[in-house]
Amino acid sequence: MIDSSILQGKKAAFFTLGCKLNFAETSSVAQELMRYGVKKAQKGEVADICIVNTCSVTEVADHKCRQAIHRLVKQHPGAFVVVTGCYAQLKPQEIIETPGVDLVLGSEQKANIIPAILNGMTGAHTVQTADIRTFAESCSRGDRTRYFLKVQDGCNYYCTYCTIPIARGRSRNGSIASMVAQAQQVVQEGGKEIVITGVNIGDFGHSTGETFFDLVKALDQVEGIERYRISSIEPNLLTDDIIEFCADSKRFMPHFHIPLQSGCDEVLKLMHRKYDTALFAHKIEKIRSVMPDAFIGVDVIVGTRGETQEYFDKAYDFMQRVDVSQYHVFSYSERPGTKALEIPHVVTPQEKHERSQRVLALSAQKTHDFYSRFIGTTRPMLLEHASPRKPVMNGFTDNYIRVEVPNMPDKDNQIVQVKLGAFNKDGDALKGEQNLFLTIR
Repeated sequence: MIDSSILQGKKAAFFTLGCKLNFAETSSVAQELMRYGVKKAQKGEVADICIVNTCSVTEVADHKCRQAIHRLVKQHPGAFVVVTGCYAQLKPQEIIETPGVDLVLGSEQKANIIPAILNGMTGAHTVQTADIRTFAESCSRGDRTRYFLKVQDGCNYYCTYCTIPIARGRSRNGSIASMVAQAQQVVQEGGKEIVITGVNIGDFGHSTGETFFDLVKALDQVEGIERYRISSIEPNLLTDDIIEFCADSKRFMPHFHIPLQSGCDEVLKLMHRKYDTALFAHKIEKIRSVMPDAFIGVDVIVGTRGETQEYFDKAYDFMQRVDVSQYHVFSYSERPGTKALEIPHVVTPQEKHERSQRVLALSAQKTHDFYSRFIGTTRPMLLEHASPRKPVMNGFTDNYIRVEVPNMPDKDNQIVQVKLGAFNKDGDALKGEQNLFLTIR
């Protein structure tokens, strides 16, 4: 058995790319290392251990991962470098051959990172990957005020453009009882807001015979949690019952993130998505009917194989008409091993860029219009942690409007009522009027 005391007093640096789930998992790893006496390296310090949690959703993501690895190796000479996450699962041999990398851990091994590090620090450079079968719990805050509760991992959908089922395995989850227990622990730590995360959270229940709606109802009963937000959920899995329950709940916020991917039915079929635009439009209309103030964020992909100009124009027209608050835009990237490579009609890089810019401009207008609706109103806002040296601090209203207020460290992690004023100088937040603050929790 390796002596864990070799970790005592060492400093670690962390770098995370990709989704909220990755950030939650990195934070859990950091907390586990701290229990062994490892400290987080401060800015300017040279770390003894570097951990890179990677993404591989696009070729751009792969490139950013490689850049991050090279940068950390250069910034922390002599450090023990661990690379994990989706890129590590998909291309482990490519990573272990990178100068400076000591250990590559696939998605299954991420949950046992401490013994892997201990073994690796006393042995040769290694790659550890395997079939992904287990579910690793994670509920952590990191440097943020909000907690991220991982309720599910993996995906069974096999969309033609996506490598996630290969990188993260089949859909699996922990039990509702374990999720409730973790939420209760958040209460003990003073947390007020939890973001429910996963790869395909609406598919919760494969491992335990439960349902996502069951989970939502159980979490809603946890006393002390003031806010839940549902991270990305497939439109075909966002049932009307869930929407109606959230509308009546005091804890589930009027905020949804729903992947559309394309506003063209022909492209959705090429992608092997499990819904059409009519179903998506119904979900938006349902949310608006019971939660008119809800923030609705939507994922879209532009330039996928098969997306002709006619299909993109059709998708754009739909995106204009549907009443959402923001689009998160991704340019399609060729992924080895995906069925999309068999689809004819390849969109040029220039066309992808032009389409992306059009949707980004549309998104900016929709977000601006959504924020503008609430100028002059008063809403509850959770103030997030900020450095005492900064002149302002930020937070989000219940319906996910970013608000900027003068920095008041004594109000960190408090929910206050704030009157929403004009846009800030960057145009990405509304100014909160300080004289109307009223702490409510």
